[in-house]
Amino acid sequence: MLILAIEALVVCAMFSVMVYIISQEPIKTLYNYPPKIQERVKSLEMYKDKIPTKQNKIAAKGTFSIIIIVIISLILRYVNGYTTFLEGFGYGFLLWTIVNIYDAVVIDICWFCQNPRFVFEGTEDMVTEYHDYWFHIKESLKGEVIALIVCTIVGLVIRFVL
Repeated sequence: MLILAIEALVVCAMFSVMVYIISQEPIKTLYNYPPKIQERVKSLEMYKDKIPTKQNKIAAKGTFSIIIIVIISLILRYVNGYTTFLEGFGYGFLLWTIVNIYDAVVIDICWFCQNPRFVFEGTEDMVTEYHDYWFHIKESLKGEVIALIVCTIVGLVIRFVL
């Protein structure tokens, strides 16, 4: 249990650093905002040429998923010594879920929703949308579905590749 706590803290810290770096340019994270905010930002002339495309979003999430698969697989195989599909899938899913909850509660609800730094110019009146906690909870649930796919790949990598 201590190993899980340490690994979860390390992975949450790594995730926090990554989010901090990405958040230096909030427009790059536009698709992580509630839909009404996205629509407003897209309609504002000042952001016209700065908005990432949906293809950029898909490419970024795909790249992130590959990085996560590699990191989790390496940790589980070479730190934890796991060699079976079920060990890789199960423990990977548990780690993912911990980080996913951390992301929804700490990063999204406690940090993002409360920090005026993440309010786009021209959307200051959308306080309700910025405090839409349910949006972040629903996105977290979608993350759990993605976890099933990613952790299945992690289990396969641990079993057949590493």
